[in-house]
Amino acid sequence: MRGATENAVGRIEAQFPAQAGVTLLELVSAICDVTEDEQEILATVHYLLESGTVRLCGNLRGIDPKLLRS
Repeated sequence: MRGATENAVGRIEAQFPAQAGVTLLELVSAICDVTEDEQEILATVHYLLESGTVRLCGNLRGIDPKLLRS
């Protein structure tokens, strides 16, 4: 799964330039464009948040990504 997640992350990073302002919905939609595997979608979003590659803003700004785990 990790290799698939890293592959999806690379494709997402190529789609959005650094410091791009995108919504969580846009991010998830972009990930859905490159994979249909729900586990990979969740793993990719989790990885992007945990690594600091993506930071939440708006109502979720400053929240610890670990709190989003179910």
